[in-house]
Amino acid sequence: MSKLDELRSDLTELKELLEKSNRQRTKDLLSVEIRKLQTEVMTKEGGDGSEATVAATTTRPTSTVRPQGGYDLKISNYGWDQSDKFVKIYIDLPNVRDLANSEFTAKSLNVTFVSKDDKRHNLIISTLLKPIVPDESYAKVKTDKVVIFLRKSGSRHWPTLTDTEKKAKEPRAPKMEEGADPSSGLMDLMKQMYEDGDDDMKRTIAKAWTESREKQSFQPEF
Repeated sequence: MSKLDELRSDLTELKELLEKSNRQRTKDLLSVEIRKLQTEVMTKEGGDGSEATVAATTTRPTSTVRPQGGYDLKISNYGWDQSDKFVKIYIDLPNVRDLANSEFTAKSLNVTFVSKDDKRHNLIISTLLKPIVPDESYAKVKTDKVVIFLRKSGSRHWPTLTDTEKKAKEPRAPKMEEGADPSSGLMDLMKQMYEDGDDDMKRTIAKAWTESREKQSFQPEF
């Protein structure tokens, strides 16, 4: 199995754990690790930007009824990277047509796009890690995807996109050293969560790990 396949397998296992988790702290830890692995996958697949720091495919979009009728689809799957001047958020959005509206404040954004089938897709982030310059921030529609450009108010590096992600990283989540095997980092995380978790958490991890191993054992070789 190639390194990229290993990363994808690790990503799948973390997503399965996230779906089965009930405790918010556990969900936060898993979401951070998912973002790390998704970044590596995007980089190895030749994704946008060589300075990618975090990317996510954590949950499916949820829908809420609009007062005028129809649905707003809440965007929760996205990736991001940064340069000295901008933080860029990447969203895969097949058949996207137009930018409906965009609102930026010093530490938040609310952007809505419309697809060719007239569905509205909305991204709201209310706890950006650092201040941005609202008047110099904007969104751009491309073929089947959109990019949101957030102008940094300074040139400092952002270790995470939001305050929430930063707080989720502060617990004893194991850090993956540069060049280290991603699978090893995943194993350390799962072992730590197993040791620190209650009986329900231990059963959840054990079940997810067993099911994942069983699935891999039945994969045909080509």
